[in-house]
Amino acid sequence: IKATYSNSRPSLTVVFFFSYIDQITLSSPLVKRMQTLRNPHPIMSSLPLFINPKYLPVVFSVLLFTVTAMSITTAQASQPCVPTDSGPVIPTTPLVNFLERLQETALNTFGPRGFDPKLYVDVSLKVNLSTTREAFNNLPRTKNGSVSDNELNRFIEEYLNGVDEDLVYVEPVDFVAEPDGFLPKVENREVRAWALEVHSLWKNLSRKVSDRVLQRPELHTLLPLPKPVIIPGSRFREVYYWDSYWVIRGLLASKMYETAKGIVTNLVALIDEFGYVLNGARAYYTNRSQPPLLSSMVVDIYKRTGDMNLIKMSLPALLKEHKFWNSGIHKVTIQDSQGSTHTLSRYYAMWNEPRPESSTIDKETAFNLSNNCEKQQFYRELASVAESGWDFSTRWMRDASDLTTLAATSIIPVDLNAFILKMELDISFLANAIGENNTAVHFMEAAGARQEAMNSVFWNAEMGQWLDYWLKGNTTCKDVFKWEACNQNHNVFASNFIPLWIQLFNSGLPLLKITM
Repeated sequence: IKATYSNSRPSLTVVFFFSYIDQITLSSPLVKRMQTLRNPHPIMSSLPLFINPKYLPVVFSVLLFTVTAMSITTAQASQPCVPTDSGPVIPTTPLVNFLERLQETALNTFGPRGFDPKLYVDVSLKVNLSTTREAFNNLPRTKNGSVSDNELNRFIEEYLNGVDEDLVYVEPVDFVAEPDGFLPKVENREVRAWALEVHSLWKNLSRKVSDRVLQRPELHTLLPLPKPVIIPGSRFREVYYWDSYWVIRGLLASKMYETAKGIVTNLVALIDEFGYVLNGARAYYTNRSQPPLLSSMVVDIYKRTGDMNLIKMSLPALLKEHKFWNSGIHKVTIQDSQGSTHTLSRYYAMWNEPRPESSTIDKETAFNLSNNCEKQQFYRELASVAESGWDFSTRWMRDASDLTTLAATSIIPVDLNAFILKMELDISFLANAIGENNTAVHFMEAAGARQEAMNSVFWNAEMGQWLDYWLKGNTTCKDVFKWEACNQNHNVFASNFIPLWIQLFNSGLPLLKITM
């Protein structure tokens, strides 16, 4: 039993042992003695006290069962696990790997109270990585490998820059205190004053990437971007993908069209480099995207400005993004109840390790999983839920009370496919605006096919909603899944109603008739 407690987690055998003890008469002196076992530390010293000949049969029976069960548990643990995760993985950078080590050391040194793991992967280096890593490896450590507060603080001050130094303040070029035509329907003076106060926050959130990031990008996890950015604020010091859609909606209300175009330019630059828009503009976000709303940003800005150059710059990137979401591991083929085959998309992060920005938290959450294969699958699901923007929700969980049962990669989500259908409509609209008629027709047909697929796979007439669809079996190798009504998720989520955002789902008419 003592050996069991020296492992990384208590064995289920000991839990059973305590349960077995609880079945013995509670008034028994043996029980009173044996209850000291609930505290692991005095176990060995307590043993001689409760071995009374009167109770030896019970003691030996319990201990015999315990030793046998522990042997079985050990034998099972020694068996190699069967990998359930066979999806793609995009390697991270050596800098991120090092900063994850720093993060774990900082947690051990400073303790969990008020600890923010993201802080330690957002810092930048003052000198090259090899020199910094050598200095870190040479820090004095205790016998258990920990570093003292003073030593770690000295290292941080000498070798690392502050988290706020990668971005510098910049005045938005198109900000005015009260724009012409600002919220014309708001007449109440008090409400209008409050709205102008909110409008003024754009100045507080405006930044640009510092020259030091542009000159030495290898020392930073922040990715260099060509245009000024609007950050979410607080601990989030970088651009995020689908946050940017809501930011642009606000900028358009504030008549800040140039700032909005700059955000689109930055997202297009990420697609040009990586093939998709990252979750956020950090080196540790390269393994996943977020809900694809770039096309909606472009359309909204174009409708306000009529800027044809914006379309010409954005359209090639939108085609790349559409391919990303409709090929490889994101693509799912399903046969409906009528035998027709449809193609839809899912969230699927290209990562199966703890997320660097939350590495210590993810490891703690996965602590009780039995083997590395389960942990890898869990880490994949964590990152995939983060890709969905719904981090975290019972929507993705097999057991609503257990976060380790996340299974986003086994779900075809309503909202993602609604966003992609909107992207297809947007691409058709934008291509038509610049005279690329073949592209316009192709994506209108693609949108029609997706609309049909969504109605076949997601629509539930009894509930009057579109429902997420759960995939069964091996979700990485299967070519075609067969639709079954029981695999729809009948729980009600806001995502069930996202298709209503797209006008064609409200009309009751076929897509091509609406277009005509």
